[in-house]
Amino acid sequence: MEELLNFKREDRPTIYPTAEEAAELAQAATMLTGVDVPDSIRANMTLFLRLVRKVLKEYDPRLRDEFDHILHDSLVATRSETEGDDDQEGKDAFDDCVSTIDEMSLEDETLIVRALTAYFHLANICEENYRVHALRAREASVDTQSREDPVNEITVAYDKLVDECGRAKAHALLERLEFHPVFTAHPTEARRKATEGKIRRIADLLEQRPYLGPTERAENERRMLQEIEALLRTSPIAIKKPTPVQEADTVISIFDSTLFDTVPDVYRRFDDWELGDKAGTVPPVCPAFFHPGSWIGSDRDGNPNVTAKVSRLVSEKYRVHILETLAARTNYVGRNLTMDTDITRPSKELMNLWSHQVEMSEVLTNRAQAISASEMHRAVTMVIAERLKATIARTADIMYNNADDYIADLKVVQRSLAAGGAVREAYGPMQNLIWQAETFGFHLVEMEFRQHSLVHSRALEDIREHGRWGERGKLQPMTVEVLDTFRAIGTIQRRNGVKAARRYIISFTKSAQNVADVYELARLAFAHERD
Repeated sequence: MEELLNFKREDRPTIYPTAEEAAELAQAATMLTGVDVPDSIRANMTLFLRLVRKVLKEYDPRLRDEFDHILHDSLVATRSETEGDDDQEGKDAFDDCVSTIDEMSLEDETLIVRALTAYFHLANICEENYRVHALRAREASVDTQSREDPVNEITVAYDKLVDECGRAKAHALLERLEFHPVFTAHPTEARRKATEGKIRRIADLLEQRPYLGPTERAENERRMLQEIEALLRTSPIAIKKPTPVQEADTVISIFDSTLFDTVPDVYRRFDDWELGDKAGTVPPVCPAFFHPGSWIGSDRDGNPNVTAKVSRLVSEKYRVHILETLAARTNYVGRNLTMDTDITRPSKELMNLWSHQVEMSEVLTNRAQAISASEMHRAVTMVIAERLKATIARTADIMYNNADDYIADLKVVQRSLAAGGAVREAYGPMQNLIWQAETFGFHLVEMEFRQHSLVHSRALEDIREHGRWGERGKLQPMTVEVLDTFRAIGTIQRRNGVKAARRYIISFTKSAQNVADVYELARLAFAHERD
């Protein structure tokens, strides 16, 4: 296992024997972590190191050799520094590594750097994969009969709260629970979405490997090689810095890949522990307490690129995306509500909703009824989905004015299903959809606006000097922008709901006057009377 670190550069063969190569790669994988890692991480790192080297060899065998040389020298130098050795071998290895890089062409250096960067990404995937499996093993060991759930701290905290103040008060406090993580703006973020997509696909392929047979595993490896090769051939950073509107794609990507489906799972986990076998057949206990926020496209403190126009564009991007997602999920849930009216009778409330839908649009209801003639719950829900699509286009006659009206319609369907005996349909997929709508509304994330207190005070001074409309002289561009920001907040709230933009942060606040300035500017932005 020490051979990779012991033999001199000029003694290394160009192509290692298979068994020897495996040992060398295992040692290299262990050394790169700096610790004695679990076997599964070492095995996966070895796999990825082998694949990176294979891609490099296919591109140019000489590059694979240079990669090996640089990796070897780096390992020796790192080991020497980590162990606190002041030996000549470590210094020679570092100097050798620098010399090797200096002698390479810019193109070769670029590919080597990309190869090392790709491998570091892959090493992170190995760690994440191990953590997921470790959490699953921990989950499997939990005693479902015990009230102590080491995996879910929310239930443990709630049980303690019940013990301390009683179930009624604990439930009242639970209803007020709010978890509000905030996505901050990172205009210097360089990694491309294309790179993130490749990393995510490789992670998915790694997750599949333990469950594959020999033929499937070979195909799995082929697809890994394809993604790794693309990583090496793709510039890892964007040529241009992303605009604030483009930065919003980061939030949308996280929403699509994680948040939208994970959040209701968290709520469901709480219900499973609190309701036991009744979970999914009775009204839920867990409220929709997750309400993400974002500074992207709204944090203008020191960032001149964030304007009122940008805030409107970002909020619209969020609105369209969440509505498209909810429309697709509502349609999916609705198409699976195939209970016929003879077995699951619709409630009077549901039939009243249907009548309202017919009055609103015979085109939509006729189309839904043609598909679901004797499945009223399905027909009503499919019309709800179509109304969401109309909300995107802002078709006044059939659009939803706000998320609360949409959720109210879903709950009508839910109550009808439950009254008709289809409780698992009512409190299963339909409840998940309601949770998602309650969590993300028509805004996806709550935009938080931030501005420096000095900007507010200067804007007010400008207005007092020149008049609100600049009658006594032209207002400064910053003053106009400050007023337009408040108008943008009003527009966003009217279109996406109050929760879409209900927080305003004043940086460098020194007194109550700084807060009063914001209220005064908001009044001036919307007041119609002239000075």
